[in-house]
Amino acid sequence: MNAKPRGRQFFNNPGPTNIPDRVLRAMDRPVIDFMSDEFMAIHHACHNGVKRVLKTDQNLFMYTSTGHGAWEAALANLFSPGETVLMVETGYFSESWTEMANHLDIKVETIPADQRQGADISRIAERLAADKEHKIKAVLTVHNETATGMVLPLAEVRRAIDEAKHPALLLSDTISSLASMEYKMDAWGIDLTVGGSQKGLMLPTGMSMTGVSNKALEVSRKSKTPRHYWSWEMMTGRAPQKFVGTAPVHMFFGLQESLKMLEEEGLDAVFARHARLADATRAAVRVWGSDGKGPQLFCQNEDRLSNSVTAVVMPEGVSSDPMRKAAVDRFNLSLGGGLGKMMGKMFRIGHMGDLNEPMLLGCLATTELAMKASGVPFVPGGVDAAIKSLSA
Repeated sequence: MNAKPRGRQFFNNPGPTNIPDRVLRAMDRPVIDFMSDEFMAIHHACHNGVKRVLKTDQNLFMYTSTGHGAWEAALANLFSPGETVLMVETGYFSESWTEMANHLDIKVETIPADQRQGADISRIAERLAADKEHKIKAVLTVHNETATGMVLPLAEVRRAIDEAKHPALLLSDTISSLASMEYKMDAWGIDLTVGGSQKGLMLPTGMSMTGVSNKALEVSRKSKTPRHYWSWEMMTGRAPQKFVGTAPVHMFFGLQESLKMLEEEGLDAVFARHARLADATRAAVRVWGSDGKGPQLFCQNEDRLSNSVTAVVMPEGVSSDPMRKAAVDRFNLSLGGGLGKMMGKMFRIGHMGDLNEPMLLGCLATTELAMKASGVPFVPGGVDAAIKSLSA
């Protein structure tokens, strides 16, 4: 039996992410009555804080669930069986959302895309313009595709919908971009936003939320999909909302603290920090593969690079599994693996949430160590490139 590595684990999975000590301490307290005035004050503060992060003045519903639960809440509240939605292909998570919609008997058309280049927005406009009868009820998007390390420009998607003069709603999964990258729900004309607790909000997994536009809330009243736990109607009637069941009190304790941390730093500074760390990560990867034989960035479109996760493709014929196993078993570094058809063909470096320069440099140096230990071909010097990027 191998000895367990000592020291604090460097956790660079792209979700869940590091939970700050301040958040852990905030959650380490006795439970209180979720109907009490004390809890309701926390509940109100958290609702208002999340709306500030989403940059919306409209509606917000929170759930005890993962982000998948918020996906299902969106589908069940907005669409009836047999209705059609348009999914923009981004990768594993757009495929998962499509699968969920199919299980709810919602018809899904897909705008196909080269997953290394990103979706062509003009194809969305073309498809909507051709939908003269307005059978397509919504365009579904993943703002930041965790599986591929690519971002979708949502303002351009909204522009495409408007230019086609189509009434379709715009839905967005922002689970791996929320509180890590710029997001403007109201200004970008997004009708529904799906978020989760375990990434940029720096919390444990188990809380999710949907920001809902007034237009989407009106549409939801016509949905014939059976629902109870996810029902927005069931959750209204008390400000800021009711829970169908017991409110996740300790998650709110943590959320209140994480929102304080975000606002102490300032959202613009949070986004700038994520961009800085992402640039440094990409600088390292570019050196590792600079001879054409080592690992490469999966995303080949400079305009679509994610600032919260970097997906790295392995050299042809080299599995990422032994390297990731060496990283965690020998050196106590946790990296993300490939998902779906990319399993074993890539690894992913998460750089979102509670992260700074020393933590990132430790991750990149240990990634080089794990590649060397497992025989992955790469060009040394990635850490030096990251340091140069961070000192610019």
